Amino acid sequence: MTAQPARPERGGPKTASVMDVSPFKPSLVKAVFRDVTSMHVSRSAAWAAASVTRTVLTEIIDGAKRAAAEEARKKLIPGDLLSAIDRNVELEVGDKWYDHSPTFQGLTGVLYDAEGVIAPSRKRSRSRKPSAVVGAHRFEAGVKKLLRSQGATAVPAMVRDLDGIASVFLTDLARDAALVVREGGVKRFGTATLAISGEPAPPPFLQDSLRALSARRGDGRTIGRDDILAATTIQLFGGNLRQRALTEARKATQNTSAD
Repeated sequence: MTAQPARPERGGPKTASVMDVSPFKPSLVKAVFRDVTSMHVSRSAAWAAASVTRTVLTEIIDGAKRAAAEEARKKLIPGDLLSAIDRNVELEVGDKWYDHSPTFQGLTGVLYDAEGVIAPSRKRSRSRKPSAVVGAHRFEAGVKKLLRSQGATAVPAMVRDLDGIASVFLTDLARDAALVVREGGVKRFGTATLAISGEPAPPPFLQDSLRALSARRGDGRTIGRDDILAATTIQLFGGNLRQRALTEARKATQNTSAD
């Protein structure tokens, strides 16, 4: 008998660089989008959204790692997340999660010990369940995979916060992408970028890129890759993180189909 040729795997991009771009699967991304809009989400849009989410979470983890290193710790705790955001305002994303997390209520009294457990001497002023955020906890496996890829470990409370931030950020990204489709671009929001003290101004090519995304082409029923890029410019106000997210998303989707 003659050997049958190997059948190509189905369900996503075939290049290794694209497959490795994010620990967040396109099927999960599309599930989040379905919670927000009935519009069709193209394959390249799903990969772009996954890539942007990965870039944001990676930057947060890097900032938390630096905070932990200053205290000679390897395991990340929620306090490291607060430190990362305090030092880099660009990382303040997914802020709807803050109302549901003891970490951010910690700004008014919660204290975590070295294992990420709420110290008994401090109590929350009110109790809120993280499950109140639609889609929370969908990203736990992806967060853990991302932490491993960055050579980091984290206490459960820190994993929960990264999970929640990823969920809220992607939900907000989906809403903005749907708005971009409905409005025909981001003209309503403009293309100005925030100048952060002590950091260089965004390079000209980023400003040109933002102008190019200010109007869209295509039908009004499908969220495409460029709609995700446009939504990214709305969600990420800092020039540096925004630039990295856009660059990585374009790289991640250069070999994907638009279906």
